[in-house]
Amino acid sequence: MVSGTGPAPNQADTVAFWRGLWSEPVNHSEGTWTEVVASQCASITPMDPVIITPDDIAEAVRRAPNWKSPGIDGLHYYWLKGIVVCHTVLARQFQEALNQKSLPSLFNTGITHLVPKDPGTTANTAPSRVYRPYTRH
Repeated sequence: MVSGTGPAPNQADTVAFWRGLWSEPVNHSEGTWTEVVASQCASITPMDPVIITPDDIAEAVRRAPNWKSPGIDGLHYYWLKGIVVCHTVLARQFQEALNQKSLPSLFNTGITHLVPKDPGTTANTAPSRVYRPYTRH
């Protein structure tokens, strides 16, 4: 049973469905519109470099709700507000991610769980209509 709503989804069918979506190569249109956009963007002044400071982290953490669901670190904002030594470390890590111009893999990978949308849907319906993907990092 999945959350008491009926039989569990067929794992092989579900994996095949989602793998088909995620594994298909994407063919982006490289039409003349890309040249138009590039020429229009050429006159845009580049943004000044972003510098993240411990004060920026402190301000962001101060505004965050204390007991909301924690992220991958499992740490509630309540604790981050009080452990101010973490602000310097977090500022440095965010700054390094910006300077590298690429994100660490933990920012864009996770485990996807399929959560039933409606207990009334039939087993013959496509997995995308029966289950909502929820990715936890």
